[in-house]
Amino acid sequence: MRHRVAGYKLSRTKDQRKALRRVLIKQLFENNRIKTTKAKAKAIRGDAEKLITLAKNSANASDIEKVNARRLAASALADAGIVKKLFDDIAPRFESRNGGYTRMLKLGLRKGDSSEMVMLELVEE
Repeated sequence: MRHRVAGYKLSRTKDQRKALRRVLIKQLFENNRIKTTKAKAKAIRGDAEKLITLAKNSANASDIEKVNARRLAASALADAGIVKKLFDDIAPRFESRNGGYTRMLKLGLRKGDSSEMVMLELVEE
């Protein structure tokens, strides 16, 4: 029984889930939108929003806190270029927004296996 167990397993082992989340979040930040299944989008949406909030809050922090925030983001993303884009391009866009940085648009069912597909994108302001 999975009572009080949070998160989505996505029919994968722990390492595979971690790698999948890392790749999907990286692609979301690179391209500002990704087309994926509803379950995968729900699994990464919270993590992506937490990273944007981390980057946004570090803008007004001390130098040490800025470095710590970048290190936390780098440990979650494992790509220095994406971390730089997150802190320099994406976070300033959402400076006046208090959350809700992503949007999920339903695209219908995938033809092969009838999985519900969605477009997960960063909200434009």
